Amino acid sequence: MTFSAFQGNNVVDGSRTPSQDYETRYATSLKLFSGEVFNAFNDATIFKGLVRNYSLRGGKSKQFLLTGKLSSGYHTPGTPIGPDAGLKSNEKTIIMDDLLYSSQFIYDLDEMLSQWSARSEISKQIGEALALHYDERIARVLAKGATESSVVTGEPGGFQVNIGAGNTNDAQAIVDGFFEAAAVLDERSAPADGRCAVLSPRQYYSLISSVDTNILNREIGNSQGDMNSGKGLYSIAGIRIYKSNVLAGMYGTNFSSDVSGENNDYKVDCSALAGLVFHKEAAGTLEAIGPSIETTSGDYHVQYQGDLIVGKLAMGADTLRVSVAGSIQAA
Repeated sequence: MTFSAFQGNNVVDGSRTPSQDYETRYATSLKLFSGEVFNAFNDATIFKGLVRNYSLRGGKSKQFLLTGKLSSGYHTPGTPIGPDAGLKSNEKTIIMDDLLYSSQFIYDLDEMLSQWSARSEISKQIGEALALHYDERIARVLAKGATESSVVTGEPGGFQVNIGAGNTNDAQAIVDGFFEAAAVLDERSAPADGRCAVLSPRQYYSLISSVDTNILNREIGNSQGDMNSGKGLYSIAGIRIYKSNVLAGMYGTNFSSDVSGENNDYKVDCSALAGLVFHKEAAGTLEAIGPSIETTSGDYHVQYQGDLIVGKLAMGADTLRVSVAGSIQAA
């Protein structure tokens, strides 16, 4: 096994080549009176608990039975009661994507001369890289579900609420969109518990700051946080609100290309996407290998004078009950 270029944790741009001089190779190593190393702000991930989660063992996929609804009627005296029309049903299958990984090599000498703990920071960054991938795939599945038809005959498909072009960050337009989405979820008998919405951080704080729309008077109280913490907005129209940078990164993007290793369909046009509104039953995820970190040692360490840190995750996600999958569109 050979490495074309080891990663130098003390080099400013992360590269390491034999031609680098001493100052370049150890650019961020210990310096007297040096300032602290500033870590990048890491995105918080929130989607994992908002949809159905299942573990997969001893199989390559999981099937889900989806059913429609039965009707009722009055009995006519003297007539036999026969069977009504059969219960309409169908199935959805979620399969596993290929093994996802993120890795970094830590050279012993670099680590010895470094003033910061490379291993703990790299492990943290690897874990968050996997988590961001996880979140984005679930968000794409939910956005896709809002455009899909139901696999069960007679059941409604996903829905979209249009708040108007240019209104992505308009607080009143978003609130109006929430009430329309809540009405749709009510009409489709979605349980009140488990209704969620995810917005970009800018949209979320636009809601909090827009006191002229009476959003704060209606939604913020002692049980709903406070403005100073940034956690003041809990719910609108019974829909619990979350914020995620994943959404901000998806807005204005058309995910139309296949990605090697992805066996589920994550392609969706998010060009006009301005938020997600859904119930927990809208989508599901499978995990065969949860997010985990592995570090080499032994002969590998002797041969390369360093360790390879690898984070891995095996998951898959897809839509389930699309009738409760909705999105806000600014078109």
